[in-house]
Amino acid sequence: MRFQSIYVAGHRGLVGSALVRNFQENGCPDILVRTHKELDLRNQEDVRKFFSETRPEAVVLAAAKVGGIQANSNYPVQFLLENLEIQNNVIATSFESGVKKLLFLGSSCIYPKLAPQPIREESLLTGPLEPSNEPYAIAKIAGIKLCQAYARQCGADFICVMPTNIYGPGDNFDLEKSHVLPALIRKVHEAKVKDQRDVTIWGTGTPRREFLHADDLADALWFLLENYDSPEIINVGYGEDITICELVEVIAEVLGVKIKIIFDKSKPDGTPRKLMDSSRLRALGWKPRISLQDGIRQTYNWFMQSGAESKRRSN
Repeated sequence: MRFQSIYVAGHRGLVGSALVRNFQENGCPDILVRTHKELDLRNQEDVRKFFSETRPEAVVLAAAKVGGIQANSNYPVQFLLENLEIQNNVIATSFESGVKKLLFLGSSCIYPKLAPQPIREESLLTGPLEPSNEPYAIAKIAGIKLCQAYARQCGADFICVMPTNIYGPGDNFDLEKSHVLPALIRKVHEAKVKDQRDVTIWGTGTPRREFLHADDLADALWFLLENYDSPEIINVGYGEDITICELVEVIAEVLGVKIKIIFDKSKPDGTPRKLMDSSRLRALGWKPRISLQDGIRQTYNWFMQSGAESKRRSN
């Protein structure tokens, strides 16, 4: 066991909750968590007080304001400002408090919109970003650069991990705020419940996306905490991508329905393709274990069993 105490910032989120499960399974003796009500990471003094009282040996910064194309388009100020505040406070205070290791969670959306595929780490800042999520991406890039600055100037063991699209139990199924896979699960589910024969999706259905289960990502992050010390960013992906149209078909198959797909071409597609090159991580000895079909099945079962579906209907 390398670390006796780890602070997971954002433990209630999709990735953070998977991290807590994974760290517990790996025998971490002290996993530190705080809700937003207990600790507002946008408040510098509150963050400093928390670190002074708890003194974590390691930090995983998974807390962020996140959302899909619609949320990013509607709330650019919040996506840029709040993420900068959270990152700056946690990263700076981690160094001030003597944290041994910090893992900053980036995103595949930080890469240029038309980056060569599959996307290598070296593609960062080599071209324009996708406009629909630019505020979030700029904030994440700033966080990466801050971690690298601490590593190079001060010798801090701060690493930056770039995951592909993540899904799994605990996902957000709100159509205004969710990412593509949970949004499509909800749309297909509602068509099933209402006995509809079609489902409408944004864009042309041709963009290609890669999806990694949250439990696989958590396993990769634990692996990197113990085995990776470079300030250079590192990708974490599944290794295969799929079109949005094909994704709807897989979801429909898992849910046991036959559906016609209607494309709303007045809506944006986003980035044409986003497949990560995870060869650097594979060379270190890690690879994912959960197939897309199995992962969608697990996610849908959670959606049905957790009360998320009944809460949706009551709203």
